[in-house]
Parts: sequence; C-alpha cells; structure tokens
Amino acid sequence: MTIVSKDITKAVQILNNDDVVAIPTETVYGLAGNIYSERAIRKIFEIKQRPFFNPLIVHVHSLEKAEELVSEFPLKAKKLAKAFWPGALTLVLKKKANIPDIITAGKDTVAIRIPNHPVTLSLLKELPFPLAAPSANPFGFISPTKASHVEGYFKNSLSMVLEGGDCKKGIESTIIGFENNEPVLFRLGSISIEDICDVIGEVKIKNKKEIAPEAPGMLERHYAPKTKTYLVENIESFIQDFRNKKIGVIRFSETMNLSNIETLEVLSKSGDLNEAASKLYSTLHKLDALNLDMIVAEVFPDYGLGKSINDRLLRATK
Repeated sequence: MTIVSKDITKAVQILNNDDVVAIPTETVYGLAGNIYSERAIRKIFEIKQRPFFNPLIVHVHSLEKAEELVSEFPLKAKKLAKAFWPGALTLVLKKKANIPDIITAGKDTVAIRIPNHPVTLSLLKELPFPLAAPSANPFGFISPTKASHVEGYFKNSLSMVLEGGDCKKGIESTIIGFENNEPVLFRLGSISIEDICDVIGEVKIKNKKEIAPEAPGMLERHYAPKTKTYLVENIESFIQDFRNKKIGVIRFSETMNLSNIETLEVLSKSGDLNEAASKLYSTLHKLDALNLDMIVAEVFPDYGLGKSINDRLLRATK
C-alpha cells in the first residue's frame, strides 16, 4: 500500500535503501531513484513499464552538481541554466563516464534539470546522489499533477509518494539539447519556445523520434487518457457525427451550450495559457474517470504555452 506523506526523512531512508519514491516538482510528479543504484533504476522502468531505449532525466539541486555530471557545458546551455534554473528546463549535455548507461539509454548525453519545488530541493540536498525521475505514471498515460494521481496509478507497487501539493506548471519541462554546439528543442514544455529564443536566439525544433529518442517525451503517442481523445479545430461541427455518444469537451477560455455534451471543461476563463497548462493533465484525469465515450479538445492558440498544450493533446490522440 502506498503511503502519501510529507516526511522527507522517510523519503531519504527509502531512497538510501535502493528503493523508489514519487516526488513533487513544479511540472509533474516524478518516480525517483538513486541514479547509481541499478536496483532502483530498474524498478522505475519496471513499474512504469517504460522501454529501456527511452532515457531518464537526472534531477540535482545546484548548477555545481550538474557540472559534476557533464563533460561539456556549451555557452548557450549556461545562458539557459542561468535564466531558467531552478525551473522547468531540462538540458541534454555530454555526460561524464560516471553516469550509468541505463540512465541515458546508452547515449553519450545525459538530461539534467534543477526542479523548482521546495520539497524536492530539500530532499535532494539531503541525499548524497542525484535522482533520476521520469513522470510518475504508467508509460504513455496521463502525467500526474497531484499525489492522488500517483497513488491511483501505483498503490500496489510504490512505497511512498512525497506530498508536495498540486504541480504549479502542470506540463513537463522543456528539453533543449545541442548538436554541433547549436541548440535543438527535443520537447515542448512549460517554458515556451519564445522564452527560450529570447535568451539564446534561434532554436532548431526536433521533438519527434520513435527510434532511440534523444530525450523523453519524443514518442508519437504519449500523455494519453484511456478514453478515446480527439483534437479538433471546431468542436461543434465535429461532434455532430456523434449524437449518441457521451462526450467530454476541453476548451481554452469560452463556454459553449450544446445538448450532446456530457461535460465541458474550460481551462482558463481569463484566457491565460499558463493557467490552462497548469490545469491540462488534472482535467484529463477528471474526464478520464467519467466513463465517457470520447474526449474532444479544441486546438489552442499556436503560440507560447499553447504550442505545448497542443503538443500534449495531439500525442494523446494517437
């Protein structure tokens, strides 16, 4: 039975014992283990049912700890780290030999970030090792933004969820790597591409790869509810063909009155994309529990975090 607790000392004890703890971050909850414990890391892959070709993100509490794990730190990467760490930015950098291959899927790079959450930063400072922490959900399913989401997923296979409240950002970190020292975006996330470009200039986008992905979140189907999900330009015209179905609808900022909608979720009545992003996964969890025939989401504005929201919804439809 999974314990949900705020006891950091208990979490430290479990992690020091080569076991796994779910931890809060500002993006989503993660399934964390000692990067140097093969037992802990294999348990992460096992209970997530995650393929070993998909690398993990390493979490540290300081830039100095990150520098201990990498052999190269390009100038643009340092600019990004200065601008966004602690925060929802993951950097993929050339690794040192002390990083186990199981963490990096055999690649010569490692994904690293400093999470911006007081509970997990406190936890990391209590540990003599960094933590690998992919999202705390079964592979391909909706990421968790509440401790209760994690408990529901893993109540028979996880010792502890470290309670940290609802995740403020609600979408995974943005992932930036480097090819020939030039920045490449591997995953859209909680930091917009526009904000990245404001710091380092133009960035190449390469955020889909089914075989040997450079970073997490690049697979075509991901972040998906059990309920069949659609992303459409016009909800009213789309659902005309499904009059006898129980339909849940997700919209950005406006309500709508249609008789064949079972439930409607508006993510931000004020039109705030940050608020919408923070509510996306919790809304998908809510709708997925209603035994609907389908979830229909309307395309979000194609700028800022709207791009990241559309990316997650599109992958949920595959």
